[in-house]
Amino acid sequence: MGLVQEFKDFAVKGNALDLAVGVIIGGAFGKIVGSLVTDIIMPVVGLFLGGVNFAGLGVKVNDAVIKYGSFIQAVIDFVIIAVVLFVIIRAANKLKKPPAPAAPAGPPEDIVLLREIRDALKR
Repeated sequence: MGLVQEFKDFAVKGNALDLAVGVIIGGAFGKIVGSLVTDIIMPVVGLFLGGVNFAGLGVKVNDAVIKYGSFIQAVIDFVIIAVVLFVIIRAANKLKKPPAPAAPAGPPEDIVLLREIRDALKR
């Protein structure tokens, strides 16, 4: 099979397309959550903490600046994304139909053989 045909088969498979859609939606979702945290949540948190702007927090050591405020921002972003994803996945799982119950398994083979022997002895 030619290299082009093999790549075409790979790219058209459902898994590759699903992954591509997931990455694109994830990037867009990340921008939405980033804006939510940066523009809405962090100003409110800053107000409760006495007007602190997390983005500007940092410590200067000689010529280096350690921006721990950006780290706090990233941690809060992560927590919010994790909570939102948890809620979405939990809701999606509730919408799924439960799997059909498995058919009851028959008796083990040794029990079947013993029953056949019993029935043969009765005759």
